[in-house]
Amino acid sequence: MHDPIPHLQLKRGEERRLRGGHLWVFSNEVDTEKTPLKPLQPGQAVILCDSRGKTIGSAYANPHSLICARLVSRDSRHLLNESLLVHRLKVALALRERLYPEPYYRLVYGESDGLPGLVIDRFDNLCVVQINTAGMEAVKDELVVALQRVVKPSHILIRADSSMRELEGLERYAEWIGGAGPETLNVNENGGRFVAPTTGGQKTGWYFDHRANRAALAKYVRAPGC
Repeated sequence: MHDPIPHLQLKRGEERRLRGGHLWVFSNEVDTEKTPLKPLQPGQAVILCDSRGKTIGSAYANPHSLICARLVSRDSRHLLNESLLVHRLKVALALRERLYPEPYYRLVYGESDGLPGLVIDRFDNLCVVQINTAGMEAVKDELVVALQRVVKPSHILIRADSSMRELEGLERYAEWIGGAGPETLNVNENGGRFVAPTTGGQKTGWYFDHRANRAALAKYVRAPGC
């Protein structure tokens, strides 16, 4: 049998922001007399409840962080595991394929895609994964399996080297999954082709979230030879 999932209960009225769509829980919002934070392990799954004990959803916790919990699902039966990761990645992939004609885009925007603490950029058959929280670090193996099932990239680079990890009490590292990939990233965007360093660049190597800004800038830039 599996150990029961611990509950994390909020103080009176502190659930309003979560009911309104926010996904973060701050440590001063938790009723620590009823549900203390200290016994929890960084990244541990919890059931989030309001002050009356009514379930808000499932989350993962980090007792050492100001953001002590991040909501994963508003259905407490759905924990952050391989099944949920596959589902969320499929939804994200379907949306990106509707928006972009080529496989160069930000596949996962953290909380916006229901995967707090996670960013994934796709460069055709290579995915760069940024893990920023203890909860995502705890399911890294499941995440890799889910990404291989849904996207089937030939290479996966884990860029767990953001300074944000220090706030979560995590070490910083970078590693290839299943063998080293290329030294540079090829990017097709807005009709242009670019090259970026794979491991030496900042964050995931390319700011896909600025695609629209670069498209707007293009009309002010003269092409070489013109």
